Amino acid sequence: MNTNQIAHIAGLVGEPARTAMLVALMDGRALTARELADAGHITAQTASRHLALLVEAGLLRLERQGRHRYHRLASADVARVLEGLMQLAVQQPAPAAPRRVVVGPRDAALRTARTCYDHIAGRLGVAITEHLLDEGAMAFDGDAGGHVTAQAAPVLQRLGLDGEASQGAAGSGKRPHCRPCLDWSERRMHVAGRLGAVICSHCLGQGWLLRRADSRALEITPGGAIALRNWLGHARWNAMVDH
Repeated sequence: MNTNQIAHIAGLVGEPARTAMLVALMDGRALTARELADAGHITAQTASRHLALLVEAGLLRLERQGRHRYHRLASADVARVLEGLMQLAVQQPAPAAPRRVVVGPRDAALRTARTCYDHIAGRLGVAITEHLLDEGAMAFDGDAGGHVTAQAAPVLQRLGLDGEASQGAAGSGKRPHCRPCLDWSERRMHVAGRLGAVICSHCLGQGWLLRRADSRALEITPGGAIALRNWLGHARWNAMVDH
């Protein structure tokens, strides 16, 4: 990859309206052009031009379902780059006269639990990661990836995931089994990759976590609090919620 290609991608991501649309897709959902136009505070016509550029550059993927057209992030790699940029951005001093309030990691709900593409971030994501590491269910191999161990199956079964789901987390494919993802609010690692996606999908499917319509924040339901506390252990759970 040459410097012109890098500059081109950086320029696409760096335009404020396009940035807002990309961030709106960080929870892993697919959204329409109209929804993304609202996220970017621009007209539908302007959004259409921006989205075409993002699709052409391979940052977004266009999906058609009947008469409807949806956009989603093209890959977990795109989400990882965006998450890294968010981490850098929140380290910068706030402008003297901000145009609007930037909640970022100061938002309590986002700090507690949120989606990072298709896995769980925030304090809950970090707690899950530390539990998996302590139980020997996985190990990180530097910053780029990791591997799931034989101990993963019984650990995940205690969360209600069957053996097939455990095998899916450790299955073949280009995507890493597990990967450390630096959490932009906690400054510690949460787990991404197939294992992170399996756990997130399971928690959503069980109704333990609920998506919010207007935010990446995840709501922990009463049933989810019980299930996750029992799995993580009372000490780790209490440390997370009392933080």
